[in-house]
Amino acid sequence: MALTDLTIVRRSLTARLFSTIITIALVAVAVALMLVLLAMRDSGKRAFDRGTGNMHILVSADSSPLTSVLNSVFYANAPQRPILWTKYQSLFPRDAGGFVDRRIDFALPVQQGDSFRGFPTMATVPEFFTSFAPAQGEKFEFAAGNAPAGDFDVVLGSEVAAITGLGMGKQLFVTHGYSSRRGHGPAKGDSPIPGKPAAPAHKHNHGPDSPPPVPDGQNEEEIHAEFPFTVVGVLKPTGSAHDRAVFVHLHATWLIHADEKRHAVDPNAQEPTVANLRNDEKLITGVYLAARTRPGSDVSSSIGPLFSQLRADPTLTVALPGAEITRLFAIVGSIDKIIIAIAAAVLVSSGFSIMLALYNSMAQRRRQIAVLRVLGASRLRVFGLVLTESAIIGFLGAIGGVLLSLLSLQAVALTLKRQLGLVVNASLEAPITIPVIAGAVIIAALAGIVPAVMAYSTSVSKHLRPLG
Repeated sequence: MALTDLTIVRRSLTARLFSTIITIALVAVAVALMLVLLAMRDSGKRAFDRGTGNMHILVSADSSPLTSVLNSVFYANAPQRPILWTKYQSLFPRDAGGFVDRRIDFALPVQQGDSFRGFPTMATVPEFFTSFAPAQGEKFEFAAGNAPAGDFDVVLGSEVAAITGLGMGKQLFVTHGYSSRRGHGPAKGDSPIPGKPAAPAHKHNHGPDSPPPVPDGQNEEEIHAEFPFTVVGVLKPTGSAHDRAVFVHLHATWLIHADEKRHAVDPNAQEPTVANLRNDEKLITGVYLAARTRPGSDVSSSIGPLFSQLRADPTLTVALPGAEITRLFAIVGSIDKIIIAIAAAVLVSSGFSIMLALYNSMAQRRRQIAVLRVLGASRLRVFGLVLTESAIIGFLGAIGGVLLSLLSLQAVALTLKRQLGLVVNASLEAPITIPVIAGAVIIAALAGIVPAVMAYSTSVSKHLRPLG
């Protein structure tokens, strides 16, 4: 069999197999780190763009525009400052033809603050499901059932339904405040106490014979056990944070909290109804607002004037969700650049590892190189063999890094979906992958220059002397 250059390189690599594998692994880790960071930077931005959907402006009373977007759209925390319903009505008055301000396409009131098994609730109006699109051009679709018709109907996001196992017709009870104990709560979602039947809908028992509703680690005062909800719809996945939300009617939230406040003051207080709710009992935490646009366009000349008009009210926090997400990534971008620089340094350090491994092997291979010279190999050919060996180590490490990054991206995407409800495209794009692979090979080849120079300058007469 002819002794080709590739055969020589292969035998050289396998002769010190352990050292070769370790060096390739170092390159693979560096390449994977670089690819994951670059891929997540772009796909993360696209994932955050989902959720804001066709909303142009978010109105709230939160502490800052960015905080309001994170809380009201991505369910980071419950908004702390409410807006009176009368305030909403004065901001967005209606007549028989819709909104008095014809620039407005929709102004959807939302209220957050409760949860179910750790999943946040979104109290809103039925029009939310027909007007709002969680991703541009992709409105909500139901995997089962439909939008809530009654005050105590509930619609589950796709992730909520998948994790809890609840389906159509099941009952559940919401809990006051956000909880990190996702998946915990009543065993079947149909009774606050195992073995006890659920209370009939809209019936409130505040007498001494009420059973204490204490499900799986929740305090009695935390769960709204007098108000069972019935599942009437399950949404298809949207790839947004809304997949992990529990959607209830705005009236239900008002009634629950009015009942809680009234009976905390007077156990014999009048039961709340939608008709007898006081103004201070009708609260919202935000408004999803969209301006009218031309068909096929998501841009409107009315957005700027509407934004300025609402922002003039000092009691409101007005945000442009798209701009706030861009601002968020601009803030993160500074840290992102530092992390990518660290990844690049790791990649360069892997090049030094290649150089060190080849350099150390040169002392043992000078006799082999001298033999090759005697057999007719030129100095330039020997120089090229060492560079090729170094480049192959870099190439194999880069391929290993691509495979490792794909596994890492899947793990990161799964974590983001479970923790934040964000669907990230866990794939590598050619404009990112090819330059990183090429860079790894180039760095590896450059790392081989010093050992190649040593091989080039090897003295034949000196290293072919008899041993001993």
